Parts: sequence; structure tokens; C-alpha cells
Amino acid sequence: MKKITVLISLIVMVVIVLTACGSKATPKDLLAQIKSRGYVIVSTDPNYAPQSSLNTQGKRPSTTKCPSDTLTTAEMQGFDVDVAAEIGKRLGVETCFATPSWDMITAGSWADKWDVSVGSMTITITRAKVLTFTVPYYYYYAVIAVKKDSGINTLADLSGKALCVGASTTYESWLTGQGFDIPAADVFAQPPANVTEVPLDTDQECAQSINAGRNDFVGYVTANTVVDANIAAGFPVVQLGGPIYRESLAAAVDKSSSLPIDTFVSELNAIITAMHSDGTLTSLSMKSFQVDMTQAPK
Repeated sequence: MKKITVLISLIVMVVIVLTACGSKATPKDLLAQIKSRGYVIVSTDPNYAPQSSLNTQGKRPSTTKCPSDTLTTAEMQGFDVDVAAEIGKRLGVETCFATPSWDMITAGSWADKWDVSVGSMTITITRAKVLTFTVPYYYYYAVIAVKKDSGINTLADLSGKALCVGASTTYESWLTGQGFDIPAADVFAQPPANVTEVPLDTDQECAQSINAGRNDFVGYVTANTVVDANIAAGFPVVQLGGPIYRESLAAAVDKSSSLPIDTFVSELNAIITAMHSDGTLTSLSMKSFQVDMTQAPK
């Protein structure tokens, strides 16, 4: 009887030890997992300068915690990249980048392949059904750019023409009228009638296609920062009129994450709020855009 009692006691002790070890090995939420492994995986666009693009001069560090199928901060550049890197720094971890297609990011259900999007994503009601947004980290305006020699001077002149847009963007939603849910107070113009949509993977590809001589569309819808960068790079385009709507851009986390996300989102909100307050976001915006894009429109 004594031997059985001792044996049962030993089994109970082993179970307690294994349970304790297991609790240490299994993070309780996404934030704990990120801090435990020492890196955060951020999804962003590798072809969206000046917000984010590949750094062709950058070399992957010989020592990095980033998984082999991700990119390091040395291999990326731009405003979103700088913001993501600063977020990682304040989390106390290394920042790594995944570059999935935009429609995969906005659709949610990331299957834990990356932790957060820092990719100039506009907050919309539709996206908020599958993603949890942080406080905005900057703001910009949507505009239309057209070829210099197109003879188009007003929105009405676009009737019967074709415009290029990035797939699954608010630009596509505005042009088609499908799923466009920017607050009415932030919308300044309605899409012209009888316009044909030409979707590409990103709106930057629209600009690059025009620059390469493509002729099946006369212009594209994108952010004012992208058009400014295109013009500065010598692309044969001009901005058509003023802004068509205003956007608030934020980081986003997948609601279907296998681990709870509340503490991670709270930490992100605290970090972004602090970056607004201490001038970090303003400084990063001036570096990339030469203007402060981080102040809330009034």
C-alpha cells in the first residue's frame, strides 16, 4: 500500500512538473510569442515606394533571427519599413518582413504566417470585420494620375476611358463602387461614369506600366505620395485635379490568429501613440515624404 502511495505521489509530481514546463513553452498570447522568439513578422509591399520597397543595396546580416523566407530591415526601405522597424525596436525584438499579395493581407485568415500588417492600410468597415486596426499612424489623400499627353483635364473627361487600380484596394472600391466604405465626410469626388477598370497587383504597377509604354489605360488611382514619387522619378504623368478622398492608415492584426491578440494590439496602440507624441512619426514622414503626413486632418 505504501509503495502504491509513493508511486501515485511520484506520478502527480511528474504531471505537475510537465504542466509547469508546458506553460512556459506555450505562449499565452501573440505578444508573448513574439517576445519569446525575439522577432516580429510584418507584412508589407515590396513595390510601393516611398512607403515600402526592396533595398537593392542592402545585404542580409550574417546574424539575424529572421526566418529564411522573410526579409530583414537591411533588405527593405521606406516609410512603412521605418515605422515597422521602430515598432520592433520598442517591442524589444527584431523586425522581419513578409511580402504576400495585398488581397491576401486584406482578406484576413493569415494562418499565423505573419503577425501584423504595417503596409499603409486604410481603415474601412469591411476590413475591420476580419482585421483589428490600431490607431492610425499617418494619413493621406487618394488622387488620380493621368498621362501627360492624354488631353484629360477633368474627371468628366475620363468617361469612356480606362483607369488602372491596385486589386483589393480602396482605389478599386472607389472606382467600381463595390465595397467602398470610407466615411462620407472624407469623400470629395465620385467616380466618373462609364470608366473601365484595369486591375493590377498594386497601384504602383499601374504607374510603372505607363512609364514602360503600356497604352490600355490613361491613368491610375493611388495615393498622392505615390504620384509625387512617380513624377519626381520622371514618369510621364500628372495629377488630375485635387484629392478624391482622404484615408486614415493603420497597422492591422488578424482576428483569426491562433493566439489571443488583445495585448499585442494594446501594445501596438501604446507604441504608435508614443511615436506620435515624441515626434518619431513626424521625423520618419519628413524623411520619406518631405512633409508631415502623420497629423490627423482637421
